[in-house]
Amino acid sequence: MNPRLIAFDILQAVHVNDAYANLALPSALDAAKLSDRDAGLATELTYGSLRRQGSLDAVIDTCIDRELDSKVRDVCRLGAYQLLFMRVPSHAAVSESVDLARHVAGVGASKFVNAVLRRVSEHTWEEWLELVTADVDNARRLAITYSYPEWVVRALADAYGVDAEGVTEILDAGNVPAEVTLVARPGQCSREELLEQSHGELGHMSPWSVVMSRSSDGPRRPGDIELIRSGRAGVQDEGSQIVAQALATVKVEGPDQHWLDMCAGPGGKAALLAGLADERGADLVALEPIASRARLVEHSLANAPGDPEVIVTDARDFTSEHAFDRILIDAPCTGLGALRRRPEARWRKQPSDVPTLAKLQRELLAHASTLIREGGVIGYATCSPHRAETDAIVEGFLRKNSDFELIDINSVLPDVATPGSSYLRLRPDVQGTDGMFLALLRRVR
Repeated sequence: MNPRLIAFDILQAVHVNDAYANLALPSALDAAKLSDRDAGLATELTYGSLRRQGSLDAVIDTCIDRELDSKVRDVCRLGAYQLLFMRVPSHAAVSESVDLARHVAGVGASKFVNAVLRRVSEHTWEEWLELVTADVDNARRLAITYSYPEWVVRALADAYGVDAEGVTEILDAGNVPAEVTLVARPGQCSREELLEQSHGELGHMSPWSVVMSRSSDGPRRPGDIELIRSGRAGVQDEGSQIVAQALATVKVEGPDQHWLDMCAGPGGKAALLAGLADERGADLVALEPIASRARLVEHSLANAPGDPEVIVTDARDFTSEHAFDRILIDAPCTGLGALRRRPEARWRKQPSDVPTLAKLQRELLAHASTLIREGGVIGYATCSPHRAETDAIVEGFLRKNSDFELIDINSVLPDVATPGSSYLRLRPDVQGTDGMFLALLRRVR
């Protein structure tokens, strides 16, 4: 099967059916049984075209004078990506795209695609960039250059407190494919076992992390590793591992028997917490409102020590006969800190999503405050640095709840703390992780 056709099918699934590329592409590659070379081409075309969608559309729109249907636009994106961002000869990029257009949209579409891509091929990306950003403001220029919605550019600059020059490093890091980071789940396997099976290397910060090897000697995908297939190890960004580590590391006065993960799906942090809780003689309850995601949590916990409990419920409705010593809220968010892993996500989120998510985040934190005991700690985390989902949520909570105090993350994880801040605020361009945020809150009375 043609790798360009596979890439086209995935783009269509993403744009028409709201599929996730990181889930749809592996299945398509397995079914097609492509050579390593062709699988690599399909992967690069898929993720590259999604990641560079804003840049590609800015160029394509300069070359057309009409609206394009979804099929034709995706063929044009694939062709333009090869012309502007890959070392594919122009004649090959154009001819292959024309053949693809003929196959998926007909002869008329193929002629149109031929005309558009020949215009695109007249300039390099650098030349096109100068043309399409000649009369735009700085935010728009950065949005086209690095292929992000303008509101995301502004939100990231504000979140990290950087100027236009500083935000370019963050935007650039978001366009670099992330390393595949694995986690040896405590109580389920050792880091040494995972190192041996993965042929990888130690992670940079987390005591459980292993980075998969890119060499031909090692496994091609995480699913080729027996520990991953069995669920005793998992795929998890180091930033997420650090969040679980921080909550487990912070000291609590008195008993340490009951832990709660309020937003557990798909289960990565729950699996870490389960092993760490068992080491302390504590139990873990994991909440997840969506049944299909709850099943993923159960799979992650299948080999976990102790007897962790998974409950399908909205965390805001959860009640318990006892208070908890540690609570993690890995709150639903815009995911602006994890865009390098989900290239289509930057185009799906809108500024209008933020108020709805912030309301949910406030409600989760407020309810957690009724479940935590005096002296216990709540970890409020997001994979977004957006201030409306992070600082504003925590500061608003503290203003209304004088019985809680903010714990300085520097006293908990000094080696990975955020200088000048009591929060953990990771950056893809600095730590090489997703842009995780974490605030630790202790109930003092």
